[in-house]
Amino acid sequence: MRLALIHIAQETNDFNPLPTTLADYEAFGLVEGEEIARQFREIGQIGGHYAAVKDSGLDIETIPIIRAFAVAGGRISREAFDFFQAKIRAGLEMAGPIDGLVLQLHGACAAEGIDDVEGEQVELCRKILGPDVPILLGLDHHANVTHKIMANCTAIVGHRTQPHDVFDTGKVGTEVLLRILTEKSRPVMAWRKIPLLSHQEQFLTSKGPMKVWFDRARSIEADRRVLQASNYPMQPWLDVAEGGWSTIVVTDGDQALAEKLADELADLAWSMRDDFQVREAVSIDDAVRRADAAERGMVVVSDTGDTVFGGAAGDSNLLLESMLRLGIKSKALIPLISPKAVATLTEAGEGAEVTLPLGGDAATAFFKPLTVTGRVRKLGGGSIALNFNHQPEVDMGRVAVFDVGPVTLLISELRGVAGNVPDVYEAFGIDLSEYKMAVLKTASNFQYFDRLASGLVRADTSGPGQSDVFTLPWQRIPRPVYPLETISDWRAHSSQPGAGTR
Repeated sequence: MRLALIHIAQETNDFNPLPTTLADYEAFGLVEGEEIARQFREIGQIGGHYAAVKDSGLDIETIPIIRAFAVAGGRISREAFDFFQAKIRAGLEMAGPIDGLVLQLHGACAAEGIDDVEGEQVELCRKILGPDVPILLGLDHHANVTHKIMANCTAIVGHRTQPHDVFDTGKVGTEVLLRILTEKSRPVMAWRKIPLLSHQEQFLTSKGPMKVWFDRARSIEADRRVLQASNYPMQPWLDVAEGGWSTIVVTDGDQALAEKLADELADLAWSMRDDFQVREAVSIDDAVRRADAAERGMVVVSDTGDTVFGGAAGDSNLLLESMLRLGIKSKALIPLISPKAVATLTEAGEGAEVTLPLGGDAATAFFKPLTVTGRVRKLGGGSIALNFNHQPEVDMGRVAVFDVGPVTLLISELRGVAGNVPDVYEAFGIDLSEYKMAVLKTASNFQYFDRLASGLVRADTSGPGQSDVFTLPWQRIPRPVYPLETISDWRAHSSQPGAGTR
């Protein structure tokens, strides 16, 4: 049996004006052919695929074509889109006859002039492979499911948790594909499009309404007739023509059951629509005061508006300004992405005292530069080894460690993982035990600091990833959509309502 494998992933934030380019993918390793297996056989979604193959005991040849990942950001450039289309076409044509395709995409990627990147990619694969080769699509659960995606896939699986267990998704996906190929399962899919948005403060699947919704999907899968039930609370900052939440149910030949269960999952999400809108973040100054006054550190301060893992640009200075103005007594860590600041500090050299503007490099609609004076502690850069769930290393570009009063800033040229993984601080000799606070540029992925963190405070910061969805400059998302408008009947405003009940 021969299975082709393609992994291309990026999550788009339409309120970050900086495009994501091929250089952003290269920073995380753009890999082709057999080198993919060498680097990723044990980790990430690709590792999950290889684990499923091994566990099956079957004689399976995997033909890896391309692995490309970039951290979330602005829309990908048209050059990057065209590059991946060419790689997909050439890879599948050179692979020869295959029995199935494992296609691992994100689902919330948009490009310059193209809202539905994954729809275009799936459609291209289907055109090349023809109607009979099964395509198993694995998606991030923040995907925006579209009609084009649904029309060109045999079966779809999604992440089952947030924080995401991408290894699990890769394993489950290939297991479903093997059921199709070896047990002659006949997958049929039903899906619902829900006119709903929400910030990410209630996105963790370990608690609250998201746990209720995802737990129900897992219980549905206990029925052997159900191949997969997956929920998709769309990336909150994706402004596209088919935007909104979705749910998909894949069954073995039972369309009526798939439709019934898809209705149930969609209705369940809609019944909790107000619960998803509950906000826990506190004002910036209150967040800083709480973290500074905590009995012990390290306290994670979530910069929700500047979530690099949610596609923001990483150039917010709002928490820095508050810490300096309030005169915090504890030491704090803040990451910042600023090629201009790195260039200035590199030119000044280690040990130099420098006055310069920080922040507001990219998301100028949200942030203005803040002038500060500090000392350059360390300069460096290049690839940094990571203890990350799907990535062994990342290129941060040039990096400057810059001390401004009680705050240590890790300022990088490239986006990388910002300061969301402790390894990037430790790579530059920073002793994390000395710090009471760590600002993380993420709204929900705090797990990498679990070994260090004593508490969490969400700061209600503005920015491309802000929790306040009402004041973002929406242009393309279908309207009406809850909560931007008040809706009582979701089916009346859905592009995929199903039969349901009215």
